[in-house]
Amino acid sequence: MFPASETRRAFLRHCMVGGAVLAGSAVLARTPGLGAWLETSEARADGDALAALIENAPRARYWVSTASGDCAACHAPGTLAHDTVAKHPKPLIRCQLCARGCSRAAGVRGTCRVRVNVRGELRSLVYGRPIAIHVDPIEKKPFYHFLPGSAAYSMATAGCPLRCRFCQNWEISQAGPEDYAQPRLAPETVARAAVARDAPVIAFTYNEPTVFTEFLCDVARAARPLGRRAVLVSCGFMNEAPLAEMCDVLDAIKIDLKGFGEDFYHDVCGASLAPVLRSIRQVAKRGVHLEIVNLVVPTLNDSPKRLDDLARWVVGELGPDVPVHFTRFHPDYQLTNLPATPVASLERARDTAMQAGMHYAYVGNVPGHPGNHTYCPGCGKVVIERDGFLVSAIHLRDGRCAYCGRAIAGVWS
Repeated sequence: MFPASETRRAFLRHCMVGGAVLAGSAVLARTPGLGAWLETSEARADGDALAALIENAPRARYWVSTASGDCAACHAPGTLAHDTVAKHPKPLIRCQLCARGCSRAAGVRGTCRVRVNVRGELRSLVYGRPIAIHVDPIEKKPFYHFLPGSAAYSMATAGCPLRCRFCQNWEISQAGPEDYAQPRLAPETVARAAVARDAPVIAFTYNEPTVFTEFLCDVARAARPLGRRAVLVSCGFMNEAPLAEMCDVLDAIKIDLKGFGEDFYHDVCGASLAPVLRSIRQVAKRGVHLEIVNLVVPTLNDSPKRLDDLARWVVGELGPDVPVHFTRFHPDYQLTNLPATPVASLERARDTAMQAGMHYAYVGNVPGHPGNHTYCPGCGKVVIERDGFLVSAIHLRDGRCAYCGRAIAGVWS
């Protein structure tokens, strides 16, 4: 998250337009027409940006076609009569990457804007095409219990399966890939660039990285032999199979649990809560380092009951050691009518979580607040001190509190 809307927009302009990429060797340039596309439009005339992207796009993974005759891949058990084959007037592809499960005819993109049915096969318009690359502190993701103080080589493409009205990176997430002109990068090129920038971590972030699952998994695989760790910052709205592949290659995952109610997800995010909870459980079960963020939006998801339900679910389902960040909302995108989250609301959320038994609850996006520090759940002393996104002191010895010796959950080396 970012401290203010103007700071955030300046950051995005720096990343997309003037930001040096790949250790200063390239610049990402933006083309006109942000958002100027129709979700159900056919591919346009030869020679335009979208048509060129489509023709050169590699085959995606995680999809099925009605041409396969495998009705069970799309239709839930019991929804078709025995031995019945569903009839489709036009061949369709169903994407199985995110929980939305878009079915699309030839030439039509999914809700994410970056996966398209091209002559009967699904293609990715964003494989190898990041539109924002920047080196951030790992704390900015935020990860507080994963290699604190490390630099994260961070990247994003266009696209997102959600429509969050409060999105604070909407210039990226709600864009189409044709809105930006960028060269295609090989996974090995990205991994080597992280080494050149002396960044031990590669972070997939800013938009929803699930939409470029194929590329992020290939980058993570290329990075591991070079000693780089790979982390994901996600909304968690994906299916089990692609998440399983990501868990195989990633070292840490942060999921935005945007609110604890189906109505909030439906009305404010254009999505649903159940797949997100499923993803969180899956990551925890796999043993991949997990952190959770809840952006606290005034009047929408900040009721005491919602926050108490969220905290009790985390402690009950995942245990007390998963870090949760209660983060400040700033007016942006379609919710400029709302005020910034009062700091007192974040403090109440943190107190509620601690009372529910959570060991590591944080006040996020409020620089200088004592709720940014990590406290030992044994003796209560500060074991990691933070000043904004910077780590000012670490009082750990081999992952244990330097004062009382209690193990502190996380990845420290």
